[in-house]
Formats: sequence, structure tokens, C-alpha cells
Amino acid sequence: MRTAIDSSVLWCIFKAESDARAWVSLLINLRHESSLIVCDVVFAEVAALFAGVSDLLPRLESLGIEYDPVAPASALAAGEIFRTYRLEGGPRRYLIPDFLIGAHALHQAEALAARDRGYLRRYFPELRILTPEQGN
Repeated sequence: MRTAIDSSVLWCIFKAESDARAWVSLLINLRHESSLIVCDVVFAEVAALFAGVSDLLPRLESLGIEYDPVAPASALAAGEIFRTYRLEGGPRRYLIPDFLIGAHALHQAEALAARDRGYLRRYFPELRILTPEQGN
């Protein structure tokens, strides 16, 4: 099993926000049954917190997270779902990177650890969303 990790989780952990411990605990539990991955979009979003790749990679590795870029089929699915979102009147609040992360998790993993901001459950209803509150 593979679990994708959203940038919202990593920002929380790396910025030591109030629920960081809960997210770390969830990731530790997930590592027992799943490999943890981040796509290139998440990697890029989180990279802003670090001086460079040589600082970021060891932090990801310490959490047991591997890099797994978005495959072409996942990117195509993200574009199709984003088009639906915009045709339904979806505002520019969510952009294509959000949909790439969701499609990567849907097509290249079995679950996504993320703070759901609403669009994930609506536009990726088949995707299993993991949070510390729900456990794994």
C-alpha cells in the first residue's frame, strides 16, 4: 500500500504547528503498513520552507517519505477534474496544483494524508482521506 502526503501535512510538521505531533504520529503508524510518498507538486510547495534540496530531502527521509512524481495519466485526470470544477463555477480558490495532488494520490496511491479543505471529498470521492482525528 502507498499513502500520499499532502503539503498541508508537511507544512504543519515543519512549521511545528499545534497539531504537528498528531500528524507525525499518524505518519509513524502509516509507515507500518504503507510506503509514504510525495509528488513533485507537494515537493515544490514544501521546498519554499528550506534552503535547498539537501535540506529538504533528509527531512522527508526522516519521516519515511519518498519522492514519486505525477505520472502522465494522473496529470490528465487532474486536468479533467479541474475542468469539471471550473465548469461547475468553481472559483480560482483551488488551482491545478491542488488537483494534481489529489489525482496523484488517487491514481498512484491508495490514500492521501491531508487537511481536507472540502474540494478533495467533492472532486475525489473515491479517494481515502486520512487525518489524525480519523486515525488510519
